[in-house]
Amino acid sequence: MAVKNDFSRGSVAGNILRLAVPLMLAQLVNVLYNVVDRIFIGHIGGSALPLTGVGLCMPVITVISAFSGLFGMGGAPICGVARGRGDIQEAEQVQNTSFVLLVGCGLLLTVLGEVFLTPILTLFGASADTMPYAAGYLRIYLLGTVFVMISLGMNYFINTQGFAGTGMLTVAIGAVLNLILDPVFIFGFDMGVPGAALATILSQAVSAAWALWFLFSRRAILRLRPRAFRWDGGRVRRITALGLSNFIALGTNGVVQIACNATLQSFGGDLYVGVMTVLTAIREVVQMPLSGLTNGAQPVMSFNYGASQWERVKKAIRFMTVGGIVYATACWAVLFFFPAPFVLLFNDEPALVQAAIPALHLYFFGYFMMSLQFAGQAIFVALGKSHQAIFFSLFRKIIIVVPLTLLLPRLFGLGVTGVFLAEAVSNFVGGTACFVTMYLTLYRKLGKT
Repeated sequence: MAVKNDFSRGSVAGNILRLAVPLMLAQLVNVLYNVVDRIFIGHIGGSALPLTGVGLCMPVITVISAFSGLFGMGGAPICGVARGRGDIQEAEQVQNTSFVLLVGCGLLLTVLGEVFLTPILTLFGASADTMPYAAGYLRIYLLGTVFVMISLGMNYFINTQGFAGTGMLTVAIGAVLNLILDPVFIFGFDMGVPGAALATILSQAVSAAWALWFLFSRRAILRLRPRAFRWDGGRVRRITALGLSNFIALGTNGVVQIACNATLQSFGGDLYVGVMTVLTAIREVVQMPLSGLTNGAQPVMSFNYGASQWERVKKAIRFMTVGGIVYATACWAVLFFFPAPFVLLFNDEPALVQAAIPALHLYFFGYFMMSLQFAGQAIFVALGKSHQAIFFSLFRKIIIVVPLTLLLPRLFGLGVTGVFLAEAVSNFVGGTACFVTMYLTLYRKLGKT
């Protein structure tokens, strides 16, 4: 199996697609966890308030995913490079260290979230009308934090070993179960919004159990071994340093969501917070194949970089970049010309639909430039260039999006329009800066030093 998953052999594009296609499917079903919740919740009682309430929980869910990526995406490329140079023992030690970090962090986040739940939601823009829905969802969701951390974080290690099909099943099992349980708990047991949260954490628990079963079994190239569950400061620092870029990328998504919700609440009220919830859900769906492509390319780039196969690294970069641009451009065109079906999927309240369509046009304008941000970030992370990856994670969100989100609504009477326009501007500036820097400082120098 180790020979079969040797990415220095065969077609580079073939290796990427062999990982990327199952990963795209895995990303699709992973998105279903929260998107399906929002679809069902958006049709409770003919009101947008439950949907808006759950939307206010998204920054917390994003932060939990960010910590999963901190230790999952931080450790997986290090495993890939170590495996590429034949150091299986070190690769396995990194995997076990990451597992300990994921479980410990998950327990800590559960406690902190439950203790500070109300102040957090108030900070995020919850009103008296939306607080009951937001608190009802988040209080239950937080109880499954460890399951989320394990299923998301350890799945990176399954994929980096080349078992993309198994990685897809890790997510698919839980997502299908969530799809079944959502209507049962929400409508059948009349639990409403809390029922959606309960369905999600039960489904994540099953996904986590599947991932652990595989990684403890003899089928895995790199196994989880209890005797290796130890703290090693050097490995922790390397994992955290490399994963920090992904953590910042996802964590700053949470910061952006907070800034957007608070500003929209101020300028447009609950209606526009609901609009942003819908747009965020649509973005998660259309972004899924792009994320699957870049995640599928990362193990191939990491392995060949560790094996000093420079031309194969370059081929992987070119294939991933061109594929991402083509896909993102097609997405932008579809959303621009056919926005209504995407909005109606989540809520059919006339006022929300009327407000959401022009907002969607602005929010996704220039979305094809986002593919360059994805490509540049994936390359930096795959090749272990943590400092550059961290900088560009911060640059787009903290330096561009957040200031523009807070400033533009106050200029020229833009109001809520300024919030949605900030995302479009960041696509162009952030995507260009990240990819051009990667090309000049990394791609052109591969194999020359």
